[in-house]
Amino acid sequence: EVQLVESGGGLVQAGGSLRLSCAASRSSFDGYAIGWFRQAPGKEREGVSCISSRGSRTSYVDSVKGRFTVSSDNAKNTVYLQMNSLKPEDTAVYYCASGTELKIFWPSGVTVCEEGRFDSWGQGTQVTVSS
Repeated sequence: EVQLVESGGGLVQAGGSLRLSCAASRSSFDGYAIGWFRQAPGKEREGVSCISSRGSRTSYVDSVKGRFTVSSDNAKNTVYLQMNSLKPEDTAVYYCASGTELKIFWPSGVTVCEEGRFDSWGQGTQVTVSS
């Protein structure tokens, strides 16, 4: 099982930016997708973004489109989530997770970025956006 470690969370004012990192213990991302999820107090965890093993396919939840960008550095076994124009409603614990790529990014072009399709999870990093 792969170990995932998130970092980069913190406190930022509305309109600011943060970059989250997800470092994986696995030597290669081949065949695995990485997802970013978040959970705000009193709310269910939601999928934010997913990226395929080689970064060729990505997906975003509507609420972050145009503000967040997911990317990967396979040489460093690290996936990033660049978050710009942050809003107070982005406040949450952010988690990264790993799952079999074909369960998330179907060959037909369908993307299913849902937590039930991910097997390994990081411990989470807190993001707080003040108004």
